[in-house]
Amino acid sequence: MFGSLKEKLGLGKKKGEVLGAPVEGEAVELSKVSDPTFGEEILGKGVAILPSVGKVVAPIDGTIAMVFDTKHALSMTSDSGIEILIHIGLDTVTLKGEPFTAHAAAGDKVKAGDLLLEFDIEAIKAAGLDTIVPMVICNTPDYSEIQTSAGKSVKLLDEVLTVTK
Repeated sequence: MFGSLKEKLGLGKKKGEVLGAPVEGEAVELSKVSDPTFGEEILGKGVAILPSVGKVVAPIDGTIAMVFDTKHALSMTSDSGIEILIHIGLDTVTLKGEPFTAHAAAGDKVKAGDLLLEFDIEAIKAAGLDTIVPMVICNTPDYSEIQTSAGKSVKLLDEVLTVTK
């Protein structure tokens, strides 16, 4: 009896895992990113943030898989297997690592909120590049639903994605 009642009320269903904002700023739909690799969700579903502060933190507990040599992007895998790419700006690979500082390396175990990268927003803008920070779930097909919380200002670790198996 209570099983069907719980089902009708949506109780007992797994809500999914929450990923927090890896940067502070304005959360926007991934479709707003001008680079088609992100905007057309070629790499997967996700969210983008127009940063107001040049710090990237771990959005969830996990392990750093790779930090790009140019420090403009990194990938990590959550403890449950969510594959996450965080990319600072568009075409920022051309800056050859100049305005970026890495605080994490491949293999590092991280907790949500740990500082991963820092970047100079003004230096990226001065180079004529977009500062938007896409966060993409690279193994999107492994999940039944990925919900985004866009269209709002976010502080570090505010909920921006919910990933459900």
